[in-house]
Amino acid sequence: MSKKNKKKKKSLFRRILRGIKWVLIVCILFNLGAAYWPFIRLPALSAESAMAAEARAAEMFEDQATGDRAMIIESSADALDERIRLMEQAKQEIIIVTYENHDGESTRDLLATAIRKAAEGVRVRFLVDGIAGRFDHMGGDLFRAVAAYPNIEVRFYNLVRPLTPWKHMGRMHDKYVIVDDTAFILGGRNMFDKFLGEYTTTNRSLDREVLIYDSDGGGDGSLGQLRAYFEGMWAGEDTTVFHSLRDISAERRQKVYVSLEERYENLKAAKPELFAPYDYEKVTVPTQGVWLISNPTGIYAKEPVVFGQLTAMMNRATDNVVIHSPYAVLNGYMRDSLKQVAEKVPLTLMINAVENGANLVGSGDYLYHRGDVLSTGASILEYAGGKSYHGKAVAIDDCLSVIGSFNLDLRSTYVDTELMLVIRSPEINAELRGYMELLHADCRRVIDAQNARVPDGLTLPQFPIWKRAMVYLIGLLMQPIRNLV
Repeated sequence: MSKKNKKKKKSLFRRILRGIKWVLIVCILFNLGAAYWPFIRLPALSAESAMAAEARAAEMFEDQATGDRAMIIESSADALDERIRLMEQAKQEIIIVTYENHDGESTRDLLATAIRKAAEGVRVRFLVDGIAGRFDHMGGDLFRAVAAYPNIEVRFYNLVRPLTPWKHMGRMHDKYVIVDDTAFILGGRNMFDKFLGEYTTTNRSLDREVLIYDSDGGGDGSLGQLRAYFEGMWAGEDTTVFHSLRDISAERRQKVYVSLEERYENLKAAKPELFAPYDYEKVTVPTQGVWLISNPTGIYAKEPVVFGQLTAMMNRATDNVVIHSPYAVLNGYMRDSLKQVAEKVPLTLMINAVENGANLVGSGDYLYHRGDVLSTGASILEYAGGKSYHGKAVAIDDCLSVIGSFNLDLRSTYVDTELMLVIRSPEINAELRGYMELLHADCRRVIDAQNARVPDGLTLPQFPIWKRAMVYLIGLLMQPIRNLV
C-alpha cells in the first residue's frame, strides 16, 4: 500500500473515531437534559392542597377514636427481627415495598421467610423501585428465583429503561411491610444489610421506623390507608411485572429454593422467639390517631404535598418542634416555610455533619448553602457520631410524632414518592424525643455559616482533604441541577 493510501486510511479512521466521540457526547448530553427537563419547573402547592393540609392538621391536634397501637423500632437489629416476626404471623398476605434492595444476609433472611410463607399458601407481593429492579433483581439468580416462586409476585415502579431518559428521575422512595389486617412497619430503612440486622457490613446507617398494630383487626384506620395507597401503586401505569422466568432454568431456581429453605430452618433454630405466637397488644401503646401522608405517585414533578402537610402541622405547635433529616437541601419556599415555624416556636433541625454523611451530593450542597439553612431561624445540629444518620422524623409539641421516608430536601419534596406516618400519642412522642436527645449528644451546634461549637468529648469523624475536595466539587457541579438533590 502506498504512503498516500496509508495516509487516507489513517485519516478516515481518525474521522470515524471523531464521529463516534461526538455521537457519544450528544447521547450523553441528550440523556442528561432529558432526565432533568421534567423538573426544570417545580410546581407550587395548590390552594386546594393547602386547604386540605390545614384541615387535616387541625384534625391531628384532636383526639380520635382508633384501634391503632404503636411501637418505635430504633435499632437495625430490631428492624430485622420485627420484620421476620411480623411476616411469620401472616395467614393471608405479606406486602413488602422498598426503594433499595440488594443481596445480603438480612435480605436472604427475609426472602427465606417469604418463601416459607408462600409455601404455606400466603400471598406475597414485592414492589421495588425500578433502579433496584434493573440493577439488583435482574442481575442474578436470587431475586429471579424468588419472583418465580408460587404465590409470589414482584413488580417494579418506573423500571429504568435506556431509551426513555426523561423518566429516569421519578423514583419510589417508600419503605414498608404490611401483614394481613394485623400490622405494618413503615419508616426510612431500605432492605439490605446497611439498614437491617447486625451482620458485618462496612457501612451501617442509623434509622428509625414505627410498627402500627391494628387492635380492632379490621384493617381500617391507618392500615387501610396504607393498603389503599399500595393497591393504587401496584395497579398503576408506572409499574412493570417482573417476568423472572426469562434466562433462569428450573435447576438454578431449585438451587436458590433449597438454600433459602435451609436458611429458614437455621434462622428458626437460632431465634425461636421470632417464630412463636406474639401478642402485639403488650408491646405497643395506644394512640389517639394515626394518619398517612403521601406525595403524588406519578413519575414527574410533584406538588410538595408532604412538605405542605408537615408545615401545616408545625405551624400549629405551641411548645417546640424538632426535625431530624439526613440532609437539608432547601429552596426559597421551604426556607420561608421553616422560618415561619421558627418565628412561632423554638425549632431544632438535626442533620448529618458533612464529615459524617454517606450522601456526598447532599453534603456537597450543604457546604454551599449552610447560611441559607441557618437563616430559617432553626437551631442547627450537625450529627457527628460516626455512623451516617438516615432517619426522618419530626416531634411536634408533646403529642405528635412523624416518622417515615421524607428527607428535608428537594428530591423528597418535589420528585420522589414519599410516605410519612403521623402518630398522636404522648407516649410515642416522649420515646421519640428520648431517642432524639441521645443523638443530640453527638452533635456540634452551628453558630454561624462558618463556625460551629463541638461539645467536650466528641471526636469528629475523619475527613481527609481528598474527600473534602470531592464533596466541594460534587456540590459545585450539582448547583445548576440542585432541583434533583
